[in-house]
Amino acid sequence: MTRAEWDPTSLPDLSGRTYLVTGATAGLGFFSSEQLARAGATVIVTGRNPNKLAHVRATLATRVPDAAVETLLLDTANLGSVRAAAATARARGRLDGLLLNAGIVHPPKRRETVDGNERVFATNVLGHFALAGELLRPLAAAGGRMVWLGSMSTTLWRYDPVDPQLVDDYSPWRAYVQSKMATTALGFEADRRLRAQGVAVSSVVAHPGYATSGRTRGIRGVNEPSRLTRFVDNLQAPIAQSKETAAASLVRALVDPTIEGGEYWGPRFGGRGEPHRARATALASRPAVAERLWRVCEQASGVRWPFAAASRLS
Repeated sequence: MTRAEWDPTSLPDLSGRTYLVTGATAGLGFFSSEQLARAGATVIVTGRNPNKLAHVRATLATRVPDAAVETLLLDTANLGSVRAAAATARARGRLDGLLLNAGIVHPPKRRETVDGNERVFATNVLGHFALAGELLRPLAAAGGRMVWLGSMSTTLWRYDPVDPQLVDDYSPWRAYVQSKMATTALGFEADRRLRAQGVAVSSVVAHPGYATSGRTRGIRGVNEPSRLTRFVDNLQAPIAQSKETAAASLVRALVDPTIEGGEYWGPRFGGRGEPHRARATALASRPAVAERLWRVCEQASGVRWPFAAASRLS
């Protein structure tokens, strides 16, 4: 298959493969999981709420006949939850891909997690760094791939996350953009380190463009926008798209065999469009920025990626 032949509505057969998706109870995570399940993959959907996980599993079973869906409790803001979920995932066996999708946006005040970390950084960045490290060995055994979730916001405000925990100067928007700058930089750095250590796992970054709930189909318990939200979001139709359409960029980054580690993918026209190779900002691509963030994440999470052990499984 060549890049020109890719059809987001007709994925390659993924039977026999297993993918774990964080934050799968709504939005991009749900629609990415649905697309993977339709292609025959076993999908491990994760979330913080057991009732929502059960509902999503039942919804996917209704929408995708014979879907192979498993559930896993995971709160990326809680490092204990990350470790427990990773141990369960390792015990389940094969893992071909990891979609690091879970995230929060714009909390009005700076709040800390039970581990003492700023909540946006913990949820969007730190938990995913720890999870990817904890699952590196099963990914390596399968020659798998991890996909980090970036954002087009990093092209608009290029905050350098020199204070990733925002101890001195918190603002909701800065917290979000810094977290996405961090996930992008870490995704590229992960690929550099994996290559250097000879680990057969690729790391890719993808962004969804401008995806809104008001342009997304209504699904009970998954996407239920108000009439006002639909009205406002539909006014943005020239620059926005639905979350199911946006999920195609994430899914392609995860499963397209022609994509190589270290690449950056998103909608063709920035905010909307079919999946397309993109270019990240210069700041997110700087190794010095990524190396600094890597050290911060190691210290804050207590997780060091087992490159040597993973390379022996490749």
